[in-house]
Amino acid sequence: MAVQKRSGPLDWEDLRVFVALARAGSLSAAARVLKVSHATVGRRIAALEETLGRTLFDRHSGGYSLTTEGDEVLELAAGMDERALAIMRRAGREAGLTGTVRVTATETLAELILIPCMAEFHRRHPGITLEVLIDPRSLSLAKREADVAVRLARPKAGALVTRRLASLGYGVYVAPGGDTSAWVGFVDSYAHLPEAQWLARHAAGERVVLRANTLLAQVSAARAGFGKALLPRWYAEQEGGLVPVPSPAPPPVREAWLVVHRDLKDVPRVRALIEAVVAAFEAKRERLGPGGSW
Repeated sequence: MAVQKRSGPLDWEDLRVFVALARAGSLSAAARVLKVSHATVGRRIAALEETLGRTLFDRHSGGYSLTTEGDEVLELAAGMDERALAIMRRAGREAGLTGTVRVTATETLAELILIPCMAEFHRRHPGITLEVLIDPRSLSLAKREADVAVRLARPKAGALVTRRLASLGYGVYVAPGGDTSAWVGFVDSYAHLPEAQWLARHAAGERVVLRANTLLAQVSAARAGFGKALLPRWYAEQEGGLVPVPSPAPPPVREAWLVVHRDLKDVPRVRALIEAVVAAFEAKRERLGPGGSW
């Protein structure tokens, strides 16, 4: 469907917003990624459609979906978007120890390991502003959703540099006097996790009396006496109120990985944060591992 075409040059910012909306699927989601209002996103899309004289999106109750014309524009604009981001990353190499660095991690790793070490980082680098992003998604480093990530799986693709930070040992824990014949488990949407798969293999047929989708909720349930739970040793023993019990099989071990885009690894402020994160995990390496304890 055509719209009234206006004369005038193409606004590159309109294209950037277009790409974000095409990927996010809704005004509010694109606005969060771009850190603007959803009204701004809508206005930019309307301006781009008017400039091109084409309807790029179908609007419906579930969000925005690309039209055929929109698909064609995205194929061209996405490549431009990636090149623009690469220019921004490379330009950032010239910056000093000032500016903002965004790090993303799981809630427990961020709260118990990363944030405590950031106080010393801030004292050493007062010109750097930190953003700690807790998100169940794996935020995209290529799209600059984050600069540094701490993940529990090593990425298999992309222009990324990785470094193994630590092995995270697990154990089975229960409240003193708690029910050792029942389990606290995972909701079905988390069945892909190695911990959930371990439970499916080694606790098959046993009662699961409570399922949760966060580690904090599982610890709280075990502490309240619902049953035993498979938990990271360092977290269960740090939180307290739980005791280890025999495991039906060797508990799993997960790896913590530091991930950064290769274009950012030598930016001074990002390099400083990488060194701080590595040091934080190195200081706790023995306690994090399979045989350690707090």
